[in-house]
Amino acid sequence: MVRDPYLLDRNALNFSGGPGVLPARVLDELREAIRSAPGAGLSILGISHRSDWFAELLAQTEQDLRQLLGLPDDYAVLFLQGGASLQFTMIPMHLLRGRAQAAEYLRTGYWSAKSIPAARLEGRVRILWDGENEGFRRLPRADELEPSADAAYLHYVSNETVEGLQFHWVPGRDDVIRVCDMSSDFLSYPFDPTRFALIYAHAQKNLGPAGVTLVILRRELLEHPSAGLPEILDYRAHLKAHSLYNTPPVFAIYAVSRVLRWLIEEIGGLERMLSLNRGKAKRLYSVIDRYPELYLGWAAPQDRSLMNVVFRLPSPEREAEFLRQAERAGCSGLRGHRALGGIRASLYNAMTPGAVEQLAQFMEEFAAKG
Repeated sequence: MVRDPYLLDRNALNFSGGPGVLPARVLDELREAIRSAPGAGLSILGISHRSDWFAELLAQTEQDLRQLLGLPDDYAVLFLQGGASLQFTMIPMHLLRGRAQAAEYLRTGYWSAKSIPAARLEGRVRILWDGENEGFRRLPRADELEPSADAAYLHYVSNETVEGLQFHWVPGRDDVIRVCDMSSDFLSYPFDPTRFALIYAHAQKNLGPAGVTLVILRRELLEHPSAGLPEILDYRAHLKAHSLYNTPPVFAIYAVSRVLRWLIEEIGGLERMLSLNRGKAKRLYSVIDRYPELYLGWAAPQDRSLMNVVFRLPSPEREAEFLRQAERAGCSGLRGHRALGGIRASLYNAMTPGAVEQLAQFMEEFAAKG
C-alpha cells in the first residue's frame, strides 16, 4: 500500500487531548479493513457483531490485553459503550447502592470532579482529598491521605488530562476496593492489575477511536449485586453475553485490537512503552524548564503527566500567537481544554519521539524570537 506522506505527517503531529493520534501502522490497517477486513472479505463497517469472525476478534483482543497486563483469570474484561462518563454512574450503582459505608473519592482535577455527582445519587461520598483550593496544580502525597478501612471503595483518576497531573504511585489501601479511571494513561506503562478491583478506560487516548470503553473487574465484585439494576447497566449481563448484550462498536473494537498488536509486535510491551513515554515527556518539559518566563508549567514537577504536558504563556495574546505559529509548523491539537485554557500537548502512546522533537524545536525557536 502506498502511504500518503502528507496525511501521515499531519497525523503524526496531532497533539490533541482526545481523540488522540493513532500509530501509522494502525491507520494503514484500518484503511484496508474499511474496504475488506482480513479473513472476512467484507468491510469492517458491515460485518455482523454476531458473526464467528467478530467473536474470534473479541476473544483475541481480550487475550492480547491479558498478555500485556499479566491479567489473572479471576478478572473479567468487558467491552462497553458510554465512555468513562457512563462508568461514573455504573460503578456506584454496583458498589455503593444500598451500602452503609461511604465511598471515598480523590478530587484531583476536572475529570475526577465530574465522577462525584453520580456517586452521590447512590450513597454517601467522602472526599478524601480535594485539590481545588490549590488550583488543581498538584496531587496528594501519601501522608496527606487517611483512607478508611471500611470504605465501600476508593475511586481516583490516574491521569488528569486537563491539568496534566499523573499519579506515579498507587493511593489507597490494598484491603479496600480500589477503582481507577485510567482512561488517559492505560497501557502507557506496566503496573500490577491485582492491586485494583476495577479499572476502566475509554478508548480515545491510547487505545483507538471513541466508541468503546474497557472495564476490567474482579469477578467477585459481581457476587453480591445491588438491587434494581437495569439489565443494560448490569456488569453481569454484559459478562454473560460476552460483551455482546447489545450491538457493540465493531469498528472501534477492531481498532483497539490493532493497537494491542502494535504494542506487542512493534513496541515490544509496556516496559518499552514506558521508556519511550518518559523520553518524550522529558524532552518537552526540558524546554518548559529552560524558558520559565515564557512557558509557565501548570503541574507541580513531581506530579507532571507523561501523557499531557500543560502550560500557559504570559498573556492570551502570546498564547494565540503560539497556537497560530504552531499550526503553520504542522502541529495541531495544542489548544488547552476549555475548562482551563492555555496549551496542552498530549503525548499518548502513538505520538512518536520524532514528532515530539519537532514540537520541542518549534518551542525553542518561538522562545528565541522573544
